[in-house]
Amino acid sequence: MSGKLYGVGLGPGDPSLMTVRAVEAIAEADVIAYHSARHGRSIARSIAAKHIRPAHIEERLVYPVTTETTDHPGGYKGAMEEFYAEASARLAAHLDAGRTVAVLAEGDPLFYGSYMHMHKRLVDRYDTEVIPGVTSVSAAAARLGTPLAEGEEVLTILPGTLPEEELTARLAATDVAVVMKLGRTFTKVRGALESSGRLGEARYVERATMAGERLAELADVDPESVPYFSVAVLPSQVDAERPEARERGEVVVVGTGPAGPLWLTPETRGALAAADDLVGYTTYLDRVPRRPGQVRHGSDNRVESERAEFALDLARRGRRVAVVSGGDPGVFAMATAVLEVASQKEYADVAVRVLPGVTAANAAAARAGAPLGHDYAVLSLSDRLKPWEVIAERLGAAASADLVLALYNPGSRSRTWQVGKARELLLEHRAPDTPVVVARDVGGPGERVRIVRLADLDPAEVDMRTILLVGSSQTQAVRRGNGEEIVWTPRRYPEE
Repeated sequence: MSGKLYGVGLGPGDPSLMTVRAVEAIAEADVIAYHSARHGRSIARSIAAKHIRPAHIEERLVYPVTTETTDHPGGYKGAMEEFYAEASARLAAHLDAGRTVAVLAEGDPLFYGSYMHMHKRLVDRYDTEVIPGVTSVSAAAARLGTPLAEGEEVLTILPGTLPEEELTARLAATDVAVVMKLGRTFTKVRGALESSGRLGEARYVERATMAGERLAELADVDPESVPYFSVAVLPSQVDAERPEARERGEVVVVGTGPAGPLWLTPETRGALAAADDLVGYTTYLDRVPRRPGQVRHGSDNRVESERAEFALDLARRGRRVAVVSGGDPGVFAMATAVLEVASQKEYADVAVRVLPGVTAANAAAARAGAPLGHDYAVLSLSDRLKPWEVIAERLGAAASADLVLALYNPGSRSRTWQVGKARELLLEHRAPDTPVVVARDVGGPGERVRIVRLADLDPAEVDMRTILLVGSSQTQAVRRGNGEEIVWTPRRYPEE
């Protein structure tokens, strides 16, 4: 009969953190296998050393390459694939001979470890048991003596080998993070932490629970001193102290997209997480997760200038303020109101940034297909801030230019006639069967997206949560084989 395969998690380094089951599996094994570099030293073996008997057969699985270059025709990946195949074959020979094999793994066997490459090649052929181990993530948090993640905080674990821009985006978007595999990646990881605004929170843990352990503020660490067995930790922010005031605050105007968290960009998530104060229309603030220590300032939707002034006053007192807007803050939203007030002399020294968001037009277009695939114009039908005569003139000009139209703020309880009047104006330039996308509450629980003929557009079905996308003369509405109707505007315009 074939032998049994064990993947034995040894924990982060301190032999006393090995589990009872790990010790039992080593005792049951005939063969002890472990990975090592060419120098022959194995951290995994050193952790389990006192449990390895002279009678054990030891299989040292020596990597053909670690950080150096290779002349293998398949490059680094090819060299490693060949190595794992050969190493698995060596273990299979023992298993076929009826021997029990324990493959030692630092930390947990299935967490960024080499054992998993053996496991994937052997688990379908042999009786296998994986014994979990304490990960370096848990060990680092324990050694720092601070909560890693609490309540509804999201923990993200990242390999430092990711591109710096990817690291930056993910660090900006999460609550809590651990970055593994530092060593040569440290400078890149530090840059990503700085770019995401998280460097001040970051802690450094080297060789957690092992000899030579080191804890430090990551910003103070010399890149030349960082080994592979080190991690960067952004711990829980639940009880983190937020400064009462800074020398300089800032206002960041963010867009939440048309609905909830799925529409937030990583950059926006980071800005919302870092803010001391959130300012905005209450409906939009309700889309933002609550965080300990943050102060929310909700208000009515018709006090944009007052809201902007309030946010800038907070920032002038050293607060980090996020002004929350729906969709994209620069499209019929709060960015203009904030910048208008920020242009006044008393706010000249207050830093203001605008972060983009998914617009209602883009969200509705994606649901319907690609109606904005060619030139298009964006107009608001609201006459609260501009006369209807201006709206009608612009609507006629855009329609006569044969542009696809994205019509915001088409109607409300107090504005019921604008959609009908707009339809009349458009029919002077467009065919009655021109496709119109009627999209309501895109991304929300009441989402409804329909495609109607321009002549059939019913003003009674349109409210402030609706956006209209009116096709050009070239826009196509096609019903596909599955019954789904899609709308698209060709990228190529016909020549005269």
